[in-house]
Amino acid sequence: MKQMELLAPAGNAAAALAAFDAGADAVYAGLARFNARERSENFTPDTMARIVEYAHANGRKVYVTVNTVVKESELPDVAEYLALLAEIGPDALIVQDLGVLRMVRQCFPQLVIHGSTQMGFHNSAGLKIAAELGIRRVILERQVPFDELRAMRAAAPGMELEMFVHGALCCSLSGQCLFSSWHGGASGNRGRCKQPCRRRFFSRDGNGFFFSPQDLCMIDQLDEIAELGVASLKIEGRLRQPDYVRNVVSAYRMMLDAAPGEERRERLGEARNLLARTCGRRWSHGFYSAESTRTLISHDSIGAAGLLCGKVEEVRDNGFGFTTARKLHVGDRIRLQPASGDEGPAFTITRMFVRNRSETKAYPGETVFICCDKETPPRAMVFKIGESFEDYSGRIAALPAPRKALDLEIDCTESALKVRVVNAPVADWSQVWSLAAADRHALDEATLTEVFRAADSKVFRAGNIRCTIHGRWFCPAAELKRVRRAFWDFIKTELQPQAVFSDAAVGLERFRRLYQSITPVRVEPGSCPETVAVKPNGEQPGNRRAIRAVSVYDVGKLATEAILPEFCPEQKLDSLKKVIRIAYEQGLRRFRTPALFGLELLKPYRDVEITAGGALPICNSMAVAELAEHGVSKVLGHVELEKDALLALAAHSPLPVEQYRFGRPVLLVTRAKIPVEGLFRDARGNEYMARYDRLSGLTRIYPRRIVSVPRLPGMLDFYDITNANWDARDTATFNFETGLL
Repeated sequence: MKQMELLAPAGNAAAALAAFDAGADAVYAGLARFNARERSENFTPDTMARIVEYAHANGRKVYVTVNTVVKESELPDVAEYLALLAEIGPDALIVQDLGVLRMVRQCFPQLVIHGSTQMGFHNSAGLKIAAELGIRRVILERQVPFDELRAMRAAAPGMELEMFVHGALCCSLSGQCLFSSWHGGASGNRGRCKQPCRRRFFSRDGNGFFFSPQDLCMIDQLDEIAELGVASLKIEGRLRQPDYVRNVVSAYRMMLDAAPGEERRERLGEARNLLARTCGRRWSHGFYSAESTRTLISHDSIGAAGLLCGKVEEVRDNGFGFTTARKLHVGDRIRLQPASGDEGPAFTITRMFVRNRSETKAYPGETVFICCDKETPPRAMVFKIGESFEDYSGRIAALPAPRKALDLEIDCTESALKVRVVNAPVADWSQVWSLAAADRHALDEATLTEVFRAADSKVFRAGNIRCTIHGRWFCPAAELKRVRRAFWDFIKTELQPQAVFSDAAVGLERFRRLYQSITPVRVEPGSCPETVAVKPNGEQPGNRRAIRAVSVYDVGKLATEAILPEFCPEQKLDSLKKVIRIAYEQGLRRFRTPALFGLELLKPYRDVEITAGGALPICNSMAVAELAEHGVSKVLGHVELEKDALLALAAHSPLPVEQYRFGRPVLLVTRAKIPVEGLFRDARGNEYMARYDRLSGLTRIYPRRIVSVPRLPGMLDFYDITNANWDARDTATFNFETGLL
């Protein structure tokens, strides 16, 4: 268990320091843009560089999130962003967008890529395609239970896996939620989710919080997780404060370090007491077991996180009063939660009165008046969402300045060690030695890299290290440390920091050439018939020339394209492969995959046309170019995109781009048992439909209004009437006119 990495969230520098203090092996964090938690405080480039420097000096790691989808117009900004990160030198980037992934791999190869959970990897076919994409580690879809994870690991043993073990859960499959985006373009795929799933909804059978799952807590399942071969245990919570991070990390560190048997059992109660102070929702095992998945959503429990302290009884211009059911302290954070479930104001208590006297503490049963300038929702419930924590400002100000990274090529033979600095004008350094042949414990590249990474310098650090060892040799640890010190003494004497070459400039030039190498395809009007997704016995295309796309499970004589599912658990992969083969043997040569794992399943069929898109958001030409290298011949532009973003994508795309013109897009898809079926609405009067699919075991949420947008030049038409009628009158344009934020 100690070998599993403990990975903590860091929404700011204070949270990162709290995580490291509590025993985290690594943190994940983001800069101000292109990360899936843009609502958190996040890091400035300078603070990020200092946190990375601090982490590396203390044997810890930092992973930076660049895990949102990116529009065509934003690609130059992303390139600048990646160049900055290449200079900072984090241990990996967490990426969602295929275009960003391509840019990292082609232009900044020194950066390691972790595939975000937003990429939706949930079976071994997905893990195999992830390896081909250059992904070092996959952050698993959160809705993969243990039995499926075991089967995935057995079928694709080479990939490094990371899984969530604690924190808030999304109801939807990762990367497939458009619920927030439907309400004004605040997209979860862009880091701006407004969490409409936490609201109260209404149906003819009653009302409740139909899509608000309990929190995840796997503190009592770590032994079983260790047997799954998972590399990293991830704690959710970049929107949370340092007190939350400290307590959660401390609890999991305690359990990971405890000896198996009696000590671990004794520590479990203490760990749970720490977690009880984190002010979250009710704990669950998430989607990791069938039983937990069935009971994950309690529709009668409000979706707000925190410990309920009371209900507002009095409102004044300068604050509000209530009777508290819990101890409160100046410095605690609270949220005023409307009964609708909408997100209410959150703030830190800076001043409060008890019995008309200014106090720093209030005890259960006391009437408290809290001063604030926030608008107080009527009859709001008061939730404690955080405790007061120490002031980290002094430690943040004292974080070490970043050092210049030197990329090294190390060549080792029996008689000498040679080191070349790749990115600086300094002479090659060499050291004569004499090594004996190794019967056991031969010197390897990993050991040599780790030794030289420990730079004895306040100005320079090791960047990328590439080692070549000729033969099998034994080298004492003391000898390795001696030559390491000699090399860095040489560097401190012979090299000035301003002489180090910038990787950023090289990467930006690579991006310029890569972008210019894309040859846009021109789609002539009428050059390709429209595509219409249909059900076998549902409404049919009005155009006889239209491509009739049906589910691969429903292929009949009239079908001209087969649609693969967006989700396929490991146990059903063989069945899906079989129906693909049957469709191919029946003469079908067009396939549509809404997810990356479909590319792996279609590899055996070299003469097929593949369209990609749907649950896989395609927003820029770099993503299209990446898909083209994996056999894709056409793409569906992401349904979230606005008019200008679609036009820009089509103008630069190396493959034909379809436009989603008509249909009901899936707003949320989940394996959870949802306590509503059919029509329902929210407090604002927006209406939706919930439909359970027995074949897949998924519940999908659709808008009642049908998306209908005008044709754009240079794009192909895609219509989806699997859940829509041609004569629909109540239509919407989604983000087409208003824009995706």
